[in-house]
Parts: sequence; structure tokens; C-alpha cells
Amino acid sequence: MLGINVAAVYTGLSLGPFFGGILTQHFGWRSVFLIIGPFGILIILLAFLRLKAEWADARGEKFDLLGSSLYSLMLVFIMVRVSNSSLVLIILGFAFLFGFVLWESRIEQPVLEIRLFRRNLTFALSNLAALLNYSATFAITFLLSLYLQYVKALSPQEAGTILVAQPAIMAIFSPAAGWLSDRIEPRVVASAGMAVIAIGLFGFSMIDERTSLELIVENLMFLGFDFALFSSPNTNAIMGSVEKKFYGIASATLATMRVVGQMLSMAVVMLIFAIYLGRVAITPEIYDLLVESTRVSFIVFFGLMRSWNFCLSWEGQDKVRAVMKQGIIKNRVNIE
Repeated sequence: MLGINVAAVYTGLSLGPFFGGILTQHFGWRSVFLIIGPFGILIILLAFLRLKAEWADARGEKFDLLGSSLYSLMLVFIMVRVSNSSLVLIILGFAFLFGFVLWESRIEQPVLEIRLFRRNLTFALSNLAALLNYSATFAITFLLSLYLQYVKALSPQEAGTILVAQPAIMAIFSPAAGWLSDRIEPRVVASAGMAVIAIGLFGFSMIDERTSLELIVENLMFLGFDFALFSSPNTNAIMGSVEKKFYGIASATLATMRVVGQMLSMAVVMLIFAIYLGRVAITPEIYDLLVESTRVSFIVFFGLMRSWNFCLSWEGQDKVRAVMKQGIIKNRVNIE
């Protein structure tokens, strides 16, 4: 089921670069934003008219307004700090983070169950894996779109067609990866996916002006298969490690890891571009610097993916297995 859900997401992502390239080429980049409105209205109507009421094991619990406010302020200040050099912002961000953790640890009905991270190693490591994965992979499309249009002189439509290769393969194989994670420990499958993703990122770190389009498409397809190997099993590991009443919190936490990782990924690229390119327009005179900054970005992303091996060293895996044998971590963790 989770594999089918991921496949649906990446089917949409497959169509995005293709139709986005067509719209940009023929109607300008603003049309990409304008066309989303009618689809959003249609989805809202379908949700209200067709979706049935769902279970809610935590029905009746008091909403944690203060915790939600602290959490939101913490994210805003830390993320704004990414594009702003103010020391005050980062201090405020971490101050709100400290206050949020302290508050959530003391109340009976927190908006985020901190104990899930302290007592559930599978939940904590799987969310960390999601954060690292999206931090290292989200900017791939952005980097390659610039490379294909400026260095390879492709049109937006042609570049979008090439970029479809990655999410299309992921959409095809995600259901199979979900099926596999039902039969093999999801954490193992997801970790294998992250290890192979690192190989694909290393391949792009050697890109230059002479790299063939065929090689780029092949590596994108390779990464698409690797992403499928990671995403569905990792989602399975997170959702399968908590009780039913915590499904909403687990899903929201994973979504937060995804979005924060995406922002960090773009922040890394912007920082590298600022160092190599500065505040200038991209012209043929700086194409060499554009390619160099693209390579450096992929090297940094490769390092991020390799850091997961440190998090799950053999010693760490032995500890995880020992804890699981003791019965502290099970497929359904009883936090209470």
C-alpha cells in the first residue's frame, strides 16, 4: 500500500518536469504556477465530497497550541537563517527548539511525541535517514536543469523530458519495493537503497561539458531505481514502528524531514553557487564555473549519503539487533 502511494507521488513528479518544460517554453515560467490553481480547487472539492471520515484513536485529546507555536517559530527562524547571516536568528531558532523539546517532554498530550525518538530507535534512525536522503537528492533536478539548458543548450521542454527518467523509474519500482519491505526488514532495504544512491551521486560528481546525454539519462534511471528502493521501505519502517494512535504524528514527522531536507538541499547548492559564481547572471563566460559548482554540489551530496554508513556502522547495527532481541523495539512500539 505504501509502495503504491509513493508510486502515485512520483508519477506526479514524472509529469511535472515534462509538462513544466512545455509550459515554460511556450507560455513562460509563470504559467507553471497559474495552472496549479484549478487542480488545487478540484482536489479540495473531491476531498470534501468523496473522502469518508477516518479513524481517530486520539479523538478528544486537547490540541497542543503552545507546542505547535514553538515548533513553527523554531522552523521559521532556523530556515530563514539559511539565507540570512544574522546570528540573532539562529540563536532564536535554537532557543525555540530547546523550549519546544522541554515543553513536549512535560505535557501529557504533546503535538509531537518526543518519547518516540528516545525510546524507538527504528523511528528515530528512519527519520534521520529521510532527512539525509532528501538533503542529498532534492537539488538534483535543479542542478541538472541548469546544466542541460545552459551547458548542453537544450530547450526547457527537452530538459524536462530528460529529467522525467528518474521519477518515472521510481514510480514503476516503488510498489515492488513496498512489497519487498513487507518480506524483508524495511530498515535493511532502505539502508541498501541509500548506499546505492551514493554511487549515483558520485557518478554525477564527474559530470563535465563532454558528458553524453545518454549517460545522464542512464544515471537518472539508476537513481530512480535506488530512490524506489529507499522511499517505500523507509516509510514502511517509520509507520510500522509506532502504534496506530501515533500514525498521524509519524506521517507528519516524516513529511517534516522531507521538507526540511529539501530546503537544506537547496541551501547547500545556493551556498556553493554563491562561492563559485557570485551574484552574476549565467552567461557562456561562466559555464566552466557552473559545471564546477555542479560537481562540487554532487560531491557534498555524496558525502551526506556516506554519512549514513557512519550512523549505521556495523557496531551500531549490532547494538540495534541486540536491543531488538531484548524486545525493547518491536514492529509495534507501545510507548505507554
